[in-house]
Amino acid sequence: MALIKSISGIRGTIGGPSGEGLGANDIVKFAAAYATFIKRQGNGHCGCIVVGRDARVTGDMMRHLVCGTLAAVGFDVVDLGLATTPTTELAVTSHRADGGIIITASHNPAQWNALKLLDAAGEFLDDAAGKEVIRIAEQEELEYATYDRIGKIYTDHTSLLRHIDMVKALPLVDAAAISAARFKVAVDAVNSVGGIAIPQLLRELGVKDIIELNCEPNGKFAHNPEPIPENLTQISEVMRTSGADVGFVVDPDVDRLAIVMDGGEMFVEEYTLVAVADYVLSHTKGPTVSNLSSSRALRDVTEKHGCTYNAAAVGEVNVVAKMKATNAVIGGEGNGGIIYPELHYGRDALVGVALFLSLLAKSGKRVSELKRTYPSYEISKNKIQLQPGTDVDGLLARVKEHYSDCRITDIDGVKIDFDDSWVHLRKSNTEPIIRIYSEAHTVAEAERLAEDMKATVASLGF
Repeated sequence: MALIKSISGIRGTIGGPSGEGLGANDIVKFAAAYATFIKRQGNGHCGCIVVGRDARVTGDMMRHLVCGTLAAVGFDVVDLGLATTPTTELAVTSHRADGGIIITASHNPAQWNALKLLDAAGEFLDDAAGKEVIRIAEQEELEYATYDRIGKIYTDHTSLLRHIDMVKALPLVDAAAISAARFKVAVDAVNSVGGIAIPQLLRELGVKDIIELNCEPNGKFAHNPEPIPENLTQISEVMRTSGADVGFVVDPDVDRLAIVMDGGEMFVEEYTLVAVADYVLSHTKGPTVSNLSSSRALRDVTEKHGCTYNAAAVGEVNVVAKMKATNAVIGGEGNGGIIYPELHYGRDALVGVALFLSLLAKSGKRVSELKRTYPSYEISKNKIQLQPGTDVDGLLARVKEHYSDCRITDIDGVKIDFDDSWVHLRKSNTEPIIRIYSEAHTVAEAERLAEDMKATVASLGF
């Protein structure tokens, strides 16, 4: 069993003893703590909180617990039912709500679920606010309403339609060009809400030939839900045999987008942001942002357009903060997360699909041809499982000292930049591991960098 409380929300495996997994008592406690926090922000006023969920089999149970708890604290609740993470974020602002809760464990396996917590702007709570929610929960400073001030629960089944309309209305989304291109598109939505959202978006953009894989939103994931190459063999085979122009893969809550090229090869998650940024920058000049573990290709493309690239610590909250500070026109994370401030400050696979198809339609190129126009980098993602009692911060400090003659960035773990490659070590916010990201011009070189780093860590006493 596992229960992880972090900037990424309250995440855990469902069931087990209270406090060891994400059980019913824990769900109620943290939902009540969040509502208490929001209530205090409003000086005791209770307004409205939006709730959306992905299609996990535990989602409906959690929805009932969360909605009931929020009402018990005194908030009216807008229950979206099945809704993508970006749809829920946008619904917070459209309903002028005080906040929102997304019930999703993102790319984690089916036994996991989580509460992701939003502020009144539909953005994730910052570190200080998240820590205060956790403190309220742990101290049990929960404030429930009297019988005559209990909130009401309403439903809203129009949020996705509004989201799609907002995407279509973006100036850089060219539905006419997409329709005229007559694309054949494959979609793998891993049996979650993307199975509703992405095909509907494609139809609204004028795509008529859609191959739907794992689009029934039953929460019974057909494969590991993280959209990385080793989990995408089914759509890869379909792309090879169907003659489809492009394949789109989303994670269960639809904030990450992976692209599959004609012929079945991966476009690579890192290049989702690179391609979309290239398209945006060709029309709108301005800074870009990605996290430290994202491909150097974004920096190269940004500089090609005469603009400035900035790096942020890993995590959507950190990327958004850096984007706001630099007035970035596009940003995100190398895991396929596109943040386009023209619509909102949140990772949004629907925006990614619409902008990428607009780029593809206007380029006149096949996806594989488009990929060859970008700087060639290969990234390797590895991990080290932590042993009980490991002093991770001390270990990272020793790594930093070991590479003191290199260019070091330590705003989030330790990143070591070499002339044409880099390695980044950081603690995971959601799992008991150290992540190792490495990038070079070839897969072999990136893997060698990772293996060298593992050997270095071992030599330092891990």
